[in-house]
Amino acid sequence: MAISEPHRPEIVVGLVATPPDYPAQVVARLAAELADRLAEQVDPHVRWTVRAGWGDVAPRRDGGVEALLDDLARRRADARWDVAICLTDLPLHTERVPLVAQTSARRRVAAVSLPALGLCQLRALRAAIPGLVSRLLTDTSEGRVPPAGRAPAELAARVAAIHRVVGEAEAGELGYLASRLAGRVRLLTGMIRANRPGRALLGLSKLLVGAFATAAFALTTNTIWEMGDALGGLRLTVIMFLGLTALVTWLIIAHDLWEKPDRKTPAELARLFNLGTVLTLALAAAVSYLVLFAGTTLVAALLIDTSVLARNLQRPVDLTDYLKLAWIISSLATVGGTIGSGLEDEDTVRAAAYGYHPEPGGWRDERDA
Repeated sequence: MAISEPHRPEIVVGLVATPPDYPAQVVARLAAELADRLAEQVDPHVRWTVRAGWGDVAPRRDGGVEALLDDLARRRADARWDVAICLTDLPLHTERVPLVAQTSARRRVAAVSLPALGLCQLRALRAAIPGLVSRLLTDTSEGRVPPAGRAPAELAARVAAIHRVVGEAEAGELGYLASRLAGRVRLLTGMIRANRPGRALLGLSKLLVGAFATAAFALTTNTIWEMGDALGGLRLTVIMFLGLTALVTWLIIAHDLWEKPDRKTPAELARLFNLGTVLTLALAAAVSYLVLFAGTTLVAALLIDTSVLARNLQRPVDLTDYLKLAWIISSLATVGGTIGSGLEDEDTVRAAAYGYHPEPGGWRDERDA
């Protein structure tokens, strides 16, 4: 006989985002579908309730994952959740090996590091979270769900980022680790994904305006035409990289984006933060350069007639000459745009720093009465 809806036992799962920014957006998307996934993959005879929130739990850079789990356990007890899972964009590691997730059956909590999941973070979470919830509930003494939770090896097989499990399996204190080499590559790509380079790109609007203004002025100078014709591909490449390097360096220095090791931030974590910031800015700067290059090429083709360019270069010209002209002008304009980058809004540019976490607009912390 089917069990009526009111008599089904309820299990409350808390999803906590820390810090509130990118993790909060992931939690919001996951919370909308997690109850159905838990019913499908863990136990269909349970009424699953998912609560989302943030606020009491904060990543303590000097405390490692244990401090994070302790804070999460207090939040779970205060909110009267059965289990709680924290999603953080903080890179976690154990003995210099990236830590993907850590579970604690004693505290009935788990923490998942979003960067360690790589680029496809939401898809990995959909595979991992039901297994973590099942494991936490199976390892408790209350017997709220049948003892059919996924074994650690099965969970590791479902999530590509997990390569091995360490800890006390009987006590439910387990750490899910990535590989040392591939895991670090995945961690860096995940940090760039969590840092959202698109946000940094859109934030550098004044830089592009300044660069386009510089490019427009340079297009009218026939000396630049001759320089583009005289320089070879290698020298043009060096000039391009020097311009991009100058831009990224100026952004970091002018807006104080460099993370310094201190009592709260270990040197290892500071290095990861700085690398994530540099790669995010470099990617945003590279995309900006491509936009500038494409625009400059189009404008050059429209404004400079082939006969005029051929008369100045004293030889027949083709598309390659316009591309070389746009190449050197884009590189020089990038340096000019660097000046404009100093006029960007401080908060807009600081959003590219990995350790900076603005509070997301419209996000609300759910709490039980």
